[in-house]
Amino acid sequence: MNQLQHETSPYLLQHAHNPVNWYAWKPEAFEKARKEDKPILVSIGYSTCHWCHVMERESFEDQEVAGYMNDNFVCIKVDREERPDVDQIYMEACQVLTGGGGWPLNCFLTPDGRPFYAGTYYPPMPAYNRPSWLQVLMNISHAFQNKRETVEDQANRLTEIIQNSGETFAGNKLKVVSDDEPFHEGLLKKMYEALEKQFDKKDGGFGGAPKFPGTMSLHYLLDYHFYFGEKTALNHVELSLDKMAMGGIYDQIGGGFARYATDSKWLVPHFEKMLYDNALLVSLLADAYKVTKKNLYRETIEETLEWVHREMTSNEGGFYSAQDADSEGVEGKYYVWEKNEVEEILGEDAPLFCEFYDVTEHGNWEEKNILWRRWTFEDFAEAKDMDMQVLKNKLAKARQKLFEVRDKRVHPGLDDKTLLDWNALMCSAYAKAYTALGDDTYKNTAVANLEFLLEKFLQPDGITLFHTYKNGKAQYDAFLDDYAYLIEAMLDVAEITFDTRWILQAGRYIEFVLENFLDETGKMFYFTSAKQNDVLLRKKNLYDSATPSGNSTMVRNLQRAGILIGKESWRQTAGESLLAMRDAIVRYPGSFGRWATSIVSEVFGIPEIAVLGKQAGELAEKINLEFLPQKVLMSSTTPNDSFPLLEGKNNNGDTLVYICQDYACQRPVKTIEEFRQLVRSNESSLAEKYED
Repeated sequence: MNQLQHETSPYLLQHAHNPVNWYAWKPEAFEKARKEDKPILVSIGYSTCHWCHVMERESFEDQEVAGYMNDNFVCIKVDREERPDVDQIYMEACQVLTGGGGWPLNCFLTPDGRPFYAGTYYPPMPAYNRPSWLQVLMNISHAFQNKRETVEDQANRLTEIIQNSGETFAGNKLKVVSDDEPFHEGLLKKMYEALEKQFDKKDGGFGGAPKFPGTMSLHYLLDYHFYFGEKTALNHVELSLDKMAMGGIYDQIGGGFARYATDSKWLVPHFEKMLYDNALLVSLLADAYKVTKKNLYRETIEETLEWVHREMTSNEGGFYSAQDADSEGVEGKYYVWEKNEVEEILGEDAPLFCEFYDVTEHGNWEEKNILWRRWTFEDFAEAKDMDMQVLKNKLAKARQKLFEVRDKRVHPGLDDKTLLDWNALMCSAYAKAYTALGDDTYKNTAVANLEFLLEKFLQPDGITLFHTYKNGKAQYDAFLDDYAYLIEAMLDVAEITFDTRWILQAGRYIEFVLENFLDETGKMFYFTSAKQNDVLLRKKNLYDSATPSGNSTMVRNLQRAGILIGKESWRQTAGESLLAMRDAIVRYPGSFGRWATSIVSEVFGIPEIAVLGKQAGELAEKINLEFLPQKVLMSSTTPNDSFPLLEGKNNNGDTLVYICQDYACQRPVKTIEEFRQLVRSNESSLAEKYED
């Protein structure tokens, strides 16, 4: 076994038995490279990556290939989910050199860590217009030994490009000229129009295949509908969520969403399930349910969180990272069915089930059947002249029978490490689900997870955190995303528990992030802390991609916590960050979805709600059930001068709801009906304004 046997990452442990003398990203690997003057091969992947497994079988388990790698390189294996900072730097090198990227990512470095060559998958023999892996190794080794000046020159130029790439949208060289009204309704309309051009009006989502959920852009559309009354925006959110929840991208038997669909109509998923996708989708579904009250969204939230509880939650209260697409070496094998198998299990109930879930003799994917729904329960029941509840009960019993059979199959591989950032996203999802559905289990799970994270990931200094945890061991300094999502989770949990300690803790971590991650301009945050020194350079990650960027999340945290704690300087920092990014966000809203929702908050302000009185908790719970974008909410039986929202509000024994915004409060109301009427009145006046 190689050095990876001492690691906790499931991905690294998969490679612990390779004949390649793999090291983890630790100082001894770089010391060896410097001492022996050898190039470094950094091979980056993750446990549920299909082509990572393929390249391992074809090349890394081959004795001859491994021997050449060991003789000529210092080989380092990296789990991109454990070290996203390392992955970001060398993925950018690959994109600069080749115009593309992906995993496995294989990057060659000088002994001091500068990249000079990179690529992705290489076959064992020349194929697909690619050289073999051994040819690549031989060419790189020859160049390092005999063309060192060329290698050094390319490494220097590539490092300079990566160093400066963060200046594309915002950075030291960008001078921002302020104007009287930097954020206005016209920007929001431009972003909506840009997104609308990408609508798939038949199947939902954005663009064609492959199709990703696009949760942050859909959230923007929900907010846009709220403020502008634009029905097309809401219709597209509903179409997208309906098609996803009824599609093959959603596990109709066991709950939970796959990472993306390989086709445009959400039928064929890439079968891996990631924690972060499900967290973001549950949060979106919770808000969509508040607006529409669709049973489909309620059921999808409940089934997805049941899957998280059943298969993705540790005994300690942490959430696991991912489930593989493959089982028994075959993609999707765990999830698909043959018709005769379904008929054997369900007997006389099979025809109804097969028609509803599109199960046929020939299959709908590679001669197998992916379960998906062409119909809603309502439409199918009407077409069959059945009572809808009878139909739902029959199908539920059939799904349970199939689940019990499927559960006996070989399960997909589980990546059971616990990541701070992805856990915080799921913690927020549970909190959002609680606000929509009122299930106490969701609130309790969110609180327990937050307490688990603060206990297990805390470093000895009492504030710095680790990024990853497994088998009782936490390691690697936390990154910007870890802190940003954790702060967001604290603020979300504070809004369902009304426990001010979470607000104070969030403020403590905001100060820590401002001190350790803020760049020289005071507008953007580096991905790595100033204390971390084991990477080539510090990067700023600005795009909202599969997950929201730490920068856009910190902007939202500064907006919310600035109000809750009374820190106007935090709100100013958020505004300056948005101003620096404004033109890029407006031009490419699909790439900056969370940034876009923060601009909404700058344009319309953030609703500030305080509930005070004996029945404050009960009334605040009802307010949480309402959809009010980006609101902040505090509840207390008595005024509390430590927090601006609760300060100096004398309720004279009544339970009152105060709605404030930008330092002005409307008259307090006493009931949830009056609160709704006030919100509707504000919505109507906004809609009339923008129609004019």
